[in-house]
Amino acid sequence: MHCFSGGPDEAIRSLELGFYLSFGGIVTYPKAIEVQEAARMAPVDRILVETDAPYLAPVPRRGKRNEPALMLHTVEKLAMLRGQTAEEIAATTTNNFERLCLRYT
Repeated sequence: MHCFSGGPDEAIRSLELGFYLSFGGIVTYPKAIEVQEAARMAPVDRILVETDAPYLAPVPRRGKRNEPALMLHTVEKLAMLRGQTAEEIAATTTNNFERLCLRYT
């Protein structure tokens, strides 16, 4: 689900349909509690990260032009929410992306 911005209920429905949940800058926004809860509960093998550049820059660059270098803030927020390191999230989401690509090539 590109730029997932739903809560746990939408996440469950999407996951049941076989989708991955791709989190962008929205997950870093202080009031995005529902998105953050979805990020916590999503299975580790079904999460991705994205920029959605040039839109939806993560905190601390919210409101500015988004770019791939800012994805680090999204990864760090996911790591904090899930009790993992940024390196673990980066490795996991890279593996998930590669597995997803192989599925459709």
